[in-house]
Amino acid sequence: MNTLGFIGMGQMAQALARGFLASGRIGRNEMAAYAPHQDKLRQNAERIGFRPVSSPEELARISDMVVMACKPYQIRDVLMNIGPLLPGKALISIAAGWDFAAYEASLPEGVRLQFVMPNTPAMVGEGVFLFEETNSLRPDERKEIMELFGAAGGIVELPSRLMGIGGAVTGCGPAFVDLMIEAYGDAAVRYGLPRNTAYELVSRMILGSARLQLETGAHPGVLKDQVTSPAGTTIRGVAALEENGFRHACIASIDAIMKPSEKE
Repeated sequence: MNTLGFIGMGQMAQALARGFLASGRIGRNEMAAYAPHQDKLRQNAERIGFRPVSSPEELARISDMVVMACKPYQIRDVLMNIGPLLPGKALISIAAGWDFAAYEASLPEGVRLQFVMPNTPAMVGEGVFLFEETNSLRPDERKEIMELFGAAGGIVELPSRLMGIGGAVTGCGPAFVDLMIEAYGDAAVRYGLPRNTAYELVSRMILGSARLQLETGAHPGVLKDQVTSPAGTTIRGVAALEENGFRHACIASIDAIMKPSEKE
């Protein structure tokens, strides 16, 4: 790869840029970015270590691989400007809803495509990146870009038909976990823990529990059973969650995302 270019430099793009550079697989002189707010772009460029450019057309001309990181509603206008400059290049999209089929219908022939759905924990190197299996990258390009994204989190490949549910879980899920952190934090404060300590304890508990499941591969029910002693405190808490519809609420939150709204 000669130059990797970002169109858009919001929080997610910044997290990726930092992760890519930290991996050592790409150098500061091999990364460029365009964003409409040029002053902020230059500040981020100095802080993170990429080359700022003044237009999306310039970015497309100098880049071998373009990461589309702008807002989804902006993409059609961006493509109108840079589409003719993209044949022969690779385009990586991290914009929600813009999958392989959407780009294929909007781009000239000869553009190699890959849709990736990121999530916000990428900002601390713990992201989940869903790679759509349908793509037109060369094998060497796909290997290279997966290694780059792997520097900012884990990678899961999914068929196109499962990208929606995968994105609902990984993209929206952090907000649901944040609600749980806040709720258990409130419970801890109610019984005397300082607020900051409460949040730290809950967050570390969730982080450790998740890592335990990932590294052991154990069924979550098995791990739950290992903590719940007969007539103990944990099983009383589990019973209270069940009485209050915890599992149903979790499933209903995904149903609300996946089912079309009555207003639509």
